[in-house]
Amino acid sequence: MANDDVPGYIPKNEQQFWNDLEAIVTSPCQSPEAIDNCLKTYLAFTSTFASDYLITDFDWAKCAFKLLESPLFRKHRGYVRRRMLGRLRKDTSNPRLHLVASILLYDGRESQKVFENLLEEGLFERLVAIVKDKREEDPAMWAVALDLLYEMSRIQRLRAQDLDAIEDEFVQYLFSIIEEDPEEDDPYHYPVIRMLLVLNEQYMVSAHTVPSGRADNAPTNKVIKTLCYHGSIYKTFGENIILLINRESETCLQLLILKLLYLLFTTTATYEYFYSNDLRVLVDVIIRNLLDLPDETQALRHTYLRVLYPLLNHSQLRRAPHYKKEELLRLFDILSGGRNEHFEPTDPTTMRLISRCLNVPWLKPPTEEMRPENPAHRFLGMSQGHRADHRRLGALRFGY
Repeated sequence: MANDDVPGYIPKNEQQFWNDLEAIVTSPCQSPEAIDNCLKTYLAFTSTFASDYLITDFDWAKCAFKLLESPLFRKHRGYVRRRMLGRLRKDTSNPRLHLVASILLYDGRESQKVFENLLEEGLFERLVAIVKDKREEDPAMWAVALDLLYEMSRIQRLRAQDLDAIEDEFVQYLFSIIEEDPEEDDPYHYPVIRMLLVLNEQYMVSAHTVPSGRADNAPTNKVIKTLCYHGSIYKTFGENIILLINRESETCLQLLILKLLYLLFTTTATYEYFYSNDLRVLVDVIIRNLLDLPDETQALRHTYLRVLYPLLNHSQLRRAPHYKKEELLRLFDILSGGRNEHFEPTDPTTMRLISRCLNVPWLKPPTEEMRPENPAHRFLGMSQGHRADHRRLGALRFGY
């Protein structure tokens, strides 16, 4: 069996590598010292031969699951987890960091407590530093660290000190990655985009939980701040989130995108962040999704409607020619029950949000005074007021 204490040992081939790894994680360990020695050997052995045998993402995952599915982990999972958290905090070897991050990521997806422990142990800032500094050195390890940072930020509220650890430069760095040429297997830089989306969500949650009268203590939303000051150089992000919401079926990700869109369309500096063509695509997506959403996704329907009002009222779409006006009015008629044969009765929140959308100036029907005068009426000497009186008399005459 391979051992860290055997100098110069080299597996003969790939199968020998996996056999040796299996032997390491299945060796009997009853004491903390024996467990520590086994984990040390496991990490040292894998990191030593990583460049030879851990080539693909599947190889790294297989290596992580060798430990996670071993008797060692099943019997001592709490102790092993604490050791992995400690390794993440202090290890400087990229291969070992890659493996430790993989173990914590896959373990956390089975047990949310792992992600909670990462936050409790103050490792959010450590992961931010790894994501900020390690991409050029080890892209594969960087990708796993980014996934781990996303997962721990997705399932729980970050603390004030964690949000304080996020610097403007880090957020700008993430935006700059999206501006790079798309990769063949990741044309939208999806992992980076969802990280920005979940950070925006964390800022929103933090702002809404600040005690009354202490709004000045809410942390600055650095995602929105970056787009306010530098939006013109980060336009690809805007294009990509419109493409993603057009294709995204997962409710959680749709909500994250919509919440960001709401802030962008209600923040003066970002009213016109998006390209006009992308806004038209967004209107098409919203109309389609509002008509297609099942009744049980009421919260998602409400969020779409909340975004729609500032989109129509604040963005470039407020200017003529007005896009899809008739389709929008037909949508509001259907959602409010005017042609609602297949939906449940419209709830009060939906009605209120539709009413708000109908207050967009260019969606309002023209008032009597705003209607263009008919030349025939002018020829007959009938003013607007006379015509209104004439209609009222006619209504009375015919009993309307």
